[in-house]
Amino acid sequence: MRISVSSNGRDLNSEIDPRFGRCAYFLIVETDDLSFQVHKNSSATLGGGAGIQAAQLVASLGAKAVITGSCGPNAVQALSAAGLKLYLGQSGSVQAAVKKFIEGELSPSDEPNTAEFSGMGGQPPGDNFQSGMGRRMGGGRGMGGGRGMGGGRGMGPGQGMNRPFRK
Repeated sequence: MRISVSSNGRDLNSEIDPRFGRCAYFLIVETDDLSFQVHKNSSATLGGGAGIQAAQLVASLGAKAVITGSCGPNAVQALSAAGLKLYLGQSGSVQAAVKKFIEGELSPSDEPNTAEFSGMGGQPPGDNFQSGMGRRMGGGRGMGGGRGMGGGRGMGPGQGMNRPFRK
């Protein structure tokens, strides 16, 4: 069986990354022989939706179960929809967690163990609240650019037609 483990590093001796959607790597481990593949989590730096993207990645890699420290509600829902079992609250080395899984010592969960947006400091995407500062960043896009292309055609006397000025 192929299982996915959120990891801080690229081998079985690495520590489990406690954040599913924002972990550094996913180790896809074959439980029969402990062979594994390393996949960088490209969704770790997304402004939002990292857990959902991570769930889709893990499912596409053929995993049937996920071992991690914590997982938010959107990722739990995405993993459940993909038919993956989820084992939460794990820490220590990837290898030790895989061993516990093989020996049947882990219990699956279908409930998140962290709040939505917790991997982003508890703030929803685009909410640039500066903790303790009492300020928010401006929402304007600043797309003006000052180019002023002008709507006129410039066809008045002496403008654009190379005609001598007439009185």
